[in-house]
Amino acid sequence: MRWDNLTAPPVEGDPERAAPATPPLPLALPGAVARTFDTPEFAGMTFYEVQAKSILNRVPGQSRVPFEWTINPYRGCSHACRYCFARNTHTYLDLGAGADFDRKVIVKVNAGELVRRELAAPRWRGAHVAMGTNVDCYQRAEGRYRLMPQIIGALRDFANPFSILTKGTLILRDLPLLRQAAEVTTVGISFSVGFVDEHLWRTVEPGTPHPRRRLDAVRALADAGFSVGVLMAPILPGLSDSDESIETTVSAIAAAGATSVTALPLHLRPGAREWYAHWLAREHPHLVPRYRELYRAGSYAPQAYQRELTARVRIASRRHGLYRAERGDNRSLPEPPPPSTAEQLTLL
Repeated sequence: MRWDNLTAPPVEGDPERAAPATPPLPLALPGAVARTFDTPEFAGMTFYEVQAKSILNRVPGQSRVPFEWTINPYRGCSHACRYCFARNTHTYLDLGAGADFDRKVIVKVNAGELVRRELAAPRWRGAHVAMGTNVDCYQRAEGRYRLMPQIIGALRDFANPFSILTKGTLILRDLPLLRQAAEVTTVGISFSVGFVDEHLWRTVEPGTPHPRRRLDAVRALADAGFSVGVLMAPILPGLSDSDESIETTVSAIAAAGATSVTALPLHLRPGAREWYAHWLAREHPHLVPRYRELYRAGSYAPQAYQRELTARVRIASRRHGLYRAERGDNRSLPEPPPPSTAEQLTLL
């Protein structure tokens, strides 16, 4: 259904300290209100506020993820991860998969209202709902728009099971709500921490909280009684796939009180592929030949590389008292599907 549920005009009214923005609206969002904010954390960013027509999204049947329904209150992400697989979805809005994805964020300002309405519908059967599976629901914009407390509150009130995958430490703001929800339904929480190297973090995930701060959040959630899984993703060839990096990262994850770790090697879908390739050529040109070889058949590295990498993470995890989450665990995402032999893409 892509973006046809985002065309209704939004309700008027400026958020606190909002400054009117004047950039042209994307063709797919003719009724949106574009805003900028006069705070340093939102410098250069534009937010397109929309009144969505629906919020519960059914996952396509051919997908291999272990859930059928998602909620995505945002599109685009200020985390600006160079490798983000969701980048190409911005092209559905006639926006770019590169800088536009990082700086032009769509906000479904009526998300909380929609969740309550759709959960109350007679046809809804209380299926598990996953959040944070496309872009992060706890990116910086959430600190201003505060959509997640409304969403979690609705899921709690309807005792509807849900899970959250995030890199955002802002989730701790909603810890009381999460604990209330966990009293009446199943709540799964996972963090994404692919590595703990500070230099790599600053260059490849420039808009995210520091990996160590994410692990502090894992500890806080674990201390609050949650079983928190960590998605060790993505593991970057030549940058975070060494034995030393894996050992350091798994050790830090275990020390934070996580209950499981799941490795996910980097995959480069169209949109993300081009953006990551330009970054790699600029920052690590010596690795370009290796990436061309690894990803010459498509978005996924060879199965042999994936198996070898996940095996090394599994061994490190067992050494530190962790286990690898099994397929279907709602706190994690599954391994990617095997590459299609018909898919031929270029890296640079």
